[in-house]
Amino acid sequence: MKSYRDLDIYNLSFEYALEVHKVSLKLPKFELYEQGSQVRRSSKSIKDNIVEGYRRRTYKQDFIKFLVYSHASLLECLSQLETIDELYEIEEIKTLRSKYDLLGGKIYSFIQYVEKNWKS
Repeated sequence: MKSYRDLDIYNLSFEYALEVHKVSLKLPKFELYEQGSQVRRSSKSIKDNIVEGYRRRTYKQDFIKFLVYSHASLLECLSQLETIDELYEIEEIKTLRSKYDLLGGKIYSFIQYVEKNWKS
């Protein structure tokens, strides 16, 4: 790996953050700055924590810490998407929920890989 951009989890989280941003703009106006803002911030936090962790990769425990933060942000984002899915009929939300479920598994697996195989 030469860059965090070589990580599948980063590329997927970046792609999904863009999708969440676009979909969140379909919320009613009164939700754009409440639920919409929250889901946008949590989705972008996933990729940002991967980047910050990657920068600290020479310190295994720091890398793991930021990957755990990334996974926590993913769960927050997923919770926001679930709420939006219950409240509003936005077609793309179900697909995003499925994508984030899969990404959560990938991040979790990567955390396990780093714990077992990463050299500090």
